[in-house]
Amino acid sequence: MIVLPLHKGSNAERSRHRNRQAILGQVRIAGTIGRAEIARALSLTTQTVSNIIADLSEDGLLLEKGRLSAGRGLPAIQYALNPEGGYALGIEIRPDAIFAALLNMHGKAVVTERIAITQAQPETVLTYVNALYARALDQIKNAQGRTLGAGIVMPGPFGVTGIAGMGSDLPGWQQVDAEAFFTEAIGLPVMLSNDANAAAMAERVNGLAQDITSYAYLYFGAGLGLGLIHGGQLVHGAYGNAGEIGHIPLPAQRGNLENALSRLSVQRHLKSVGKDAREIEALDQLFQQGDADLMAWLRTASEALGYAMAIVENIFDPQTVILGGAMPDAVLDHLVAHASLPERSVSNRPNAPHPRLMRGAAGRMTATLGAAALILNRALSSPNSYAH
Repeated sequence: MIVLPLHKGSNAERSRHRNRQAILGQVRIAGTIGRAEIARALSLTTQTVSNIIADLSEDGLLLEKGRLSAGRGLPAIQYALNPEGGYALGIEIRPDAIFAALLNMHGKAVVTERIAITQAQPETVLTYVNALYARALDQIKNAQGRTLGAGIVMPGPFGVTGIAGMGSDLPGWQQVDAEAFFTEAIGLPVMLSNDANAAAMAERVNGLAQDITSYAYLYFGAGLGLGLIHGGQLVHGAYGNAGEIGHIPLPAQRGNLENALSRLSVQRHLKSVGKDAREIEALDQLFQQGDADLMAWLRTASEALGYAMAIVENIFDPQTVILGGAMPDAVLDHLVAHASLPERSVSNRPNAPHPRLMRGAAGRMTATLGAAALILNRALSSPNSYAH
């Protein structure tokens, strides 16, 4: 799990909650650590740290992990996160499916589930989300009362904008305050994000970007999204809609990027010739067979990907661009290998430490896991360490 940079603590009582988060984050970074080390790292008194650690241990968030001898005096008690001390729920909503994941405090997925849906209106989605959460609690009894919150991710744009009405939109959500809607309905603190942003964060958790601080993530959901990470933090935009790259028009009046480079695009193309590829497994099978119609789509998609790269590289100047999401790995690898990377790009530089375009390693549930990771990051770092 990636914990964003910590701010120094404060001895003021009004900052106790902030200090709890900072101490939890310090323990997460260190793995095991003693009170004196935490106090030095956060500029807190040892007594303040001792009091908060006592509370965190009583709450079940920390475990004693033996003692460490460091010269004279009583060996210092070492503390570590209790993996069963808290859990984070991640929910990803797509037009045709809902994904759920429950992560423990170590960021390990202890429950994952996917259900297909035919309608994605708010009340219908809520019924499924409540059922998924209830089933997760049935499987992990200890999570009852210990779920720290729910990360909810869905395709953008959020709110009423000039680019609504695409096939990747969720119908009926433009007038809904989704964060307040879910918070009230499921009884958990909620963090709302678009799916591409969550996928970008998941790639920092256990993917290729654990040591990369500025990168772009092109995400295949139903449509095409873009998550931007700069200095280790998400770039949200004024209204949470930064990265709506799928709606950028292609040259020569060929529609938008999403029309040529998305799950919806390949499904529509194959349906027009009588082939069903709604499931990823079916799409993977067609690729392994060298299906001529899929290969024709891939040629067009590879060209569109090159155009997208020219935009992303020259506007954002990332260390790399990562491609991932709801596509078979073999299809993603093909797109990475055959994209026409633009020569006229600030990213076309000799001796670059990373390839300009890479296939992500976080897998098909990357946005779902990223949704839960948002909750863990909030619990394990200072509240002031987030950029909006």
